[in-house]
Amino acid sequence: MNDYLVKAYAFDGTVRIYAATTTNLVEHARKIHDTFPAASAAFGRTLTASLIMGAMYKGDQTLTIRIDGGGPIGKIITQVNANGVVKGLVENPHVHISKKDKLAVGMVVGNNGFIHVTKDLKVRDVFTSSAELQTGEIAEDFTYYFAKSEQIPSSVGLGVLVNEKNEVFASGGFILQVMPGVKDETIAKIESKINSMKPISELIKDNYKPEDIVNLITDGDHELVEEMPLKYECDCTKERFYNGLSTLDKNEVDSLIEHNENIEILCEFCKTNYTFTLEELKEIRNK
Repeated sequence: MNDYLVKAYAFDGTVRIYAATTTNLVEHARKIHDTFPAASAAFGRTLTASLIMGAMYKGDQTLTIRIDGGGPIGKIITQVNANGVVKGLVENPHVHISKKDKLAVGMVVGNNGFIHVTKDLKVRDVFTSSAELQTGEIAEDFTYYFAKSEQIPSSVGLGVLVNEKNEVFASGGFILQVMPGVKDETIAKIESKINSMKPISELIKDNYKPEDIVNLITDGDHELVEEMPLKYECDCTKERFYNGLSTLDKNEVDSLIEHNENIEILCEFCKTNYTFTLEELKEIRNK
């Protein structure tokens, strides 16, 4: 199944739901960063939530999401645009904790920290909103973030399954948000449906598509309004790193040249190495 997202309005437009499958892109990210199972689950949940949040925006607007709960995984950072493209990094990918045969994501992430969401809406300034981590399980933390920082009552479901070979074979999630005018009985119905559902990763393992997940929550009382392909892709280029080196102080560039050898710069999002020769460094210094 290809990775994609659907957006729907339900219950006479009083609820909006985003649902996504992200198995392929999370497995791609796992290979790039060589994450261990619990780290794969934490990273995959964050990538999925980031993509769904990105779909709430438009045009060339972007989000940067940072999670740091004080756990052994360290920081998780993602960058996502409004067109279904995400990239990210994990500070310590080689961490794994399991508890009763389940991936202990909360213990890996920790809950002594914050989610920070920086929005670049292509206006004058970027701005950041934050919320305290509640459990480190990611889904509950995003639910709290929406309630506290954006004042939008929400339900967030995220899941990643990893097999015995450490491969991601099911990943996805949903974000449901209630709008002004929603009825109490609608909220009660939604809560009952979500509480009785299988974990989202189990549904995707059972070949549920995003629209099937929406249908499961709404009993068919919805209208699909958008479908978007999703992918993990880095937008780094050598030119971008060249421009970055050009912002260094001349003495710093001289210090690099004094080593009399080429330098390599590693992109932390896709692990691509870019080599700059002595001639290129001298060119940068002269400019």
